[in-house]
Amino acid sequence: MLVLTRKCGEEIVIGDGIQIRVLATSGGRVRIGITAPRNVAVHRSELELSIDVPRTGHVQDRQLRSA
Repeated sequence: MLVLTRKCGEEIVIGDGIQIRVLATSGGRVRIGITAPRNVAVHRSELELSIDVPRTGHVQDRQLRSA
């Protein structure tokens, strides 16, 4: 695992077209923004455990609402 330190407004770039930006920190929580191509699924790990989502697919809105 690569561990990085970032300040608010700073980004991490992964491969081609995936950007992770630190938006805010408060009370031990970090708010992040993720920009990724449409063919890259992005979701919270706890949702991955509750829904059947292939790593290369999209999570549909209806799947998220039912989770």
